[in-house]
Amino acid sequence: MRFIVYLIIMLAVALGVGFGTSYYALTDGRLFGAIRIGPWAGWSEIGTENPDPYSRAYLARTGLLQLGKSEGIRFVARTDSEGDRLERACSYAVTGQTPGATFWTLLAADPEGATIAAAPGLSHFHSERIVYDPDGVTLNFGPQMMPGNWLPTNETGPFTFVMTLYDAAGLAGGGSNVSTLPAIERVACP
Repeated sequence: MRFIVYLIIMLAVALGVGFGTSYYALTDGRLFGAIRIGPWAGWSEIGTENPDPYSRAYLARTGLLQLGKSEGIRFVARTDSEGDRLERACSYAVTGQTPGATFWTLLAADPEGATIAAAPGLSHFHSERIVYDPDGVTLNFGPQMMPGNWLPTNETGPFTFVMTLYDAAGLAGGGSNVSTLPAIERVACP
């Protein structure tokens, strides 16, 4: 009888761990095949001819149109630099240097990928239409007006930041040399 109980417990643990890690790899998968820089995660193998199985599973699960290896790379952040989940009701400052790329965009999106910007005609920031600081960039997001580069957001709930670096051939694919991305700081929260 003891053997059967141990066998059932072993099978339950094995199935839980197996299905749990598979689910994680397909829904978030930041530990598998992703470049991690602070709160940012990018899947550099997605744009290659033969991506690793985890990148392929992430791509299949999200169904997003991905950039080719020579076109650029996309980074996603679901938390701020302190590790707290991003909330629409809070205000955030994205500050620091952006890696070398011909063009980049930064979008605040809901979990399904739609923009949460409240300003008509302004859905995201891009490298051509912002004011730069001597130390890089300061991009503000939130429901309350903020000085400088500000993108108003709406509603409540979680969101993600999506930074896409275009024409960054040295950054995409294996051997990526991305070392820094802007920090995400929570400025105010009701």
